[in-house]
Formats: sequence, C-alpha cells, structure tokens
Amino acid sequence: MATEINKNRRCVVIAGAPCADAAYIKAALRPLDYIICADRGYQTAVEAGVTPNLLVGDFDSYQGGLPRGVEIIRLNPEKDDTDTLHCVKTALERGFTDFILLAATGGRLDHTLANLSVTEYLTDRGTHCIILSENEKTELLTEGRHIYSGCKGLTFSVFPYGCQRVVLSYKGAYYPLDHGVLTHSTAMGVSNVFTADTSEITVHEGRVLLIINTRKDICLCE
Repeated sequence: MATEINKNRRCVVIAGAPCADAAYIKAALRPLDYIICADRGYQTAVEAGVTPNLLVGDFDSYQGGLPRGVEIIRLNPEKDDTDTLHCVKTALERGFTDFILLAATGGRLDHTLANLSVTEYLTDRGTHCIILSENEKTELLTEGRHIYSGCKGLTFSVFPYGCQRVVLSYKGAYYPLDHGVLTHSTAMGVSNVFTADTSEITVHEGRVLLIINTRKDICLCE
C-alpha cells in the first residue's frame, strides 16, 4: 500500500553541495514531500528548518549530531554508489516516481557531474527528475515534445547527453530551430531564450540536458 501511495508524492533529495541556499530550499518544498537528506544534506536541512523523513549516508562530510525519531540508513564509506544515488535507489524501492534534487550542483565539479548522472539513472527507470537551485532548473529530456509555460524571458541551454548528437526543434525561442543537429563536441545550444508564454522543445533524436536559468537578469539575448 505504501508503494502505491508514494507514486503520488514527490521525493525530494537534499544533497550535499556546500553552497546551497537554505532559504531557497525551504521555499521549494511542499507539505507532502518525502524528504531524504544525503549525508551533508542534513546540515542544509537543519539550516532551512526542515525535518527530513530519511537520512542516508556514510556521514563522512557531516560531523554533527543526528536527530532522534528520523529513519537513518548508514552506509559503508567504501562503497560504489554515491550517497545521492543510494538515496534515489531507496526511494525507487519505496515506489516514488517523481524526484527533485536540491543542493545538487555547485561545490565540487565531480559531485555535480555525479548528480547529473543520477537524473539519467532515474530517467532510464521511467521516472521524472529535476535538479533545482536558486538560479537554475536542470532536467534530462528524452525523445518527444516538451512544453514550457511561464518561462517567457528566461535563458535556456541544451547539450547532447549520453550521445554524440541530437536532433531538435524549438518553437517560441529567440533562436528558432527546425530539426537542427547539435553535436557533443560543440556548444551550439548555449544561451537561447524563451520568447512565448508557451514554448516547445521537441527532441527528434537523442537525449538533451536542458538547463533553464530561472533568474531573468542573466538572460543574454534580450
């Protein structure tokens, strides 16, 4: 029964990026979210005044006391999975299909790349995942039509991900595209702008990492 219920709830994983904005994280959460902290992510949760449902980690990057009354999964420091990946694997076992990653970018580049790979891991398993920060929204787009409303004026960039090239079309963008080809070795998809109340990105071939800059003051094309 719990597995079925969890299909209708968001699972929010608070990772361990050291530059996370605690106020933003608190504002991004919803009352019914299931919150998992990955190791140092618990420190961010404390700073945000948030009580998680689950703590996961080897706790090598968090040295404070752990809360009572909260489920804790302790990991061996010598492991194959990152703490964040272990979080989402646990959540998948519990039936969650909608994921938000917070405090997952910034800080160490290798950790950011590892968290980007988590989005692909979840996509491969038929679930949805978005990485959110106070400045950006990042998600992995598979083949098909993707609609974006309320983004007019926001800058977005796209990159082939896990493939050598992608074929894309845009509607409602400053630089329109009709079955354009972007390759892995050239950054031709950087700094476009949504220009319509409802815009479309269609992925005809390949997979795309989409990054939307949610601050309009970093829009470069208007």
